[in-house]
Amino acid sequence: MREPVDLRRRRILAAVQSRGAARVRDLAAELQVSVVTIRRDVEELTREGKLRRGHGVVRSTLPAQEVPGTSVADGDTVAVVVPERHSYLYETLHGARTALEEAGLRIALHIAPQVPGAERPQVERALAEGVRGVLLAPRWRTPAAEEADHEWLADLGVPTVLMERRPRKGSALHAMDSVCSDHWYGAHLAVEHLVGLGHRRIVFATRDDSPTARSLRAALGEVAEAHPLVEEWAWALSSPAAGEGGSTDLVALLRELGATAAVLHGDVDALMLVQQLAESGVRVPQDCSVVAYDDVVAGLGTPRLTAVSPPKGEVGRVAAELLLRRLERSGNGALASVQRIELLPTLMVRDSTGQPPRAEMSV
Repeated sequence: MREPVDLRRRRILAAVQSRGAARVRDLAAELQVSVVTIRRDVEELTREGKLRRGHGVVRSTLPAQEVPGTSVADGDTVAVVVPERHSYLYETLHGARTALEEAGLRIALHIAPQVPGAERPQVERALAEGVRGVLLAPRWRTPAAEEADHEWLADLGVPTVLMERRPRKGSALHAMDSVCSDHWYGAHLAVEHLVGLGHRRIVFATRDDSPTARSLRAALGEVAEAHPLVEEWAWALSSPAAGEGGSTDLVALLRELGATAAVLHGDVDALMLVQQLAESGVRVPQDCSVVAYDDVVAGLGTPRLTAVSPPKGEVGRVAAELLLRRLERSGNGALASVQRIELLPTLMVRDSTGQPPRAEMSV
């Protein structure tokens, strides 16, 4: 005989309130009903204000002091692996943390040192500790470093999502879940903003030591080359430490090209260029407009820098939610298509961009 709906929902409510939190699939097993049925019950109990839902987890709405001490079951841990000293990806980490903690999962944070192949031992250590899934943002300073990681990453054996990394098409990792910013669109925003102000000669300076840097370099060149109003453009490394090919004196390059604007990846290099221009008697934005790419500290400069702002925290949150769905479906034996998600950056217009001077800039 089928159990009355009201009785089943009372049992669900009692189970969650006794623990503080419970997984949907565990409730389904205990009550011997389908996950779909439990979800419907939880949705109604949530509507009534008796429960709170997360990804695959249900929480009590009772104040903490009224709920017996609880802890997430052993093994309910997700590893998050990010590079050492990478403020951009730390913002991504915070976005992921919020989603994972709301779902009742512990986070095992692993910081990969700045040496080739540093991510693999961190991931292997996490797997040995029994994590259920992995969120990963490899540094991948060079294409060769990325290629070296393909084989072992493709065979981890637990749900894994790459953050701000888009594996090469046709590679062993093409069929791995990933969430990243659409850097082509970010390049498009920067160029369109400057062209709209009247700039026709632009210098681009990017890093060359990460997949993001290489993608952005290619995107800026493609957008500028195709734009009918861009008369001249040039590319250089944004700083001596930005890659293996040395660097160009950006002030000299601006003079040589007669450029009135520059786009730099990332914020610190853009702030340094503003200082170098000031030392040469060039005013920003009156004589030269500057756009930063990253928007981690761009708004703290003098002047405050206009910047392309990738959705850093959102990338982490969406990656975590994708991993949570993958974990839930794997627990139910369900399969789902691999997803390669791109999120669009925004342009933060501040004080470092304006109309070009009537005469060509004199640097």
